[in-house]
Amino acid sequence: MNVEGRESRVEVKTSPLLVVVSAPSGGGKTTLCQQLLAVNPNVIRAVTCTTRPPREGERDGVDYYFLDAATFLKRVQAGNFLEHATVYGNSYGTLKSEVVGKLRQGKDVVLNIDVQGAAAIRAKAEEDAELRAALITVFLTPPSLAILEKRLRKRGADSETGIQKRLSVARQEIVQWRNFDYLLISTTIAEDLRRMQCILEAEKMRQCRAVPLEL
Repeated sequence: MNVEGRESRVEVKTSPLLVVVSAPSGGGKTTLCQQLLAVNPNVIRAVTCTTRPPREGERDGVDYYFLDAATFLKRVQAGNFLEHATVYGNSYGTLKSEVVGKLRQGKDVVLNIDVQGAAAIRAKAEEDAELRAALITVFLTPPSLAILEKRLRKRGADSETGIQKRLSVARQEIVQWRNFDYLLISTTIAEDLRRMQCILEAEKMRQCRAVPLEL
């Protein structure tokens, strides 16, 4: 951000952000994060760890850090993860070193995680001043469960039982929106991205994130 006067121009630096985006399954968080990464070169994703096998075309250290179950467990026991969970038999986790390392490079880091993962990161941030200063949380949700159900059916990835299970979990997640800094009601991809960019711009303007100036 630049502050311009008649005789001088001052460059105002701001500290980086850790942007946690959560949503119900089918809520659009993956698309939103992909769009944000595509248009903002200073925003990067944290590469997460998983025990699932690599899919065709996936690269270790780029798409995921692929770990065996024993190594993942050692990481858990050592307290290396900001958050971790097991989903459908595979474990996933976000390394603190991955996030902090990128923040210290001056990059804004975006994390696409579920509500439980967001809660774990909030708890970690309470104990860590560096994370606490960087963290903002955004909950993205469709305007109604009916629209969410329509999206789940349209993508055709789940059975009827699977859809109903996801909707049941979504009901439990949506009521937790008050735990987040921002609530973003999803409309269109373009509008969701515009409002997400507004959130980041507003956060950058907060006085608490300004790096002291040398005038």
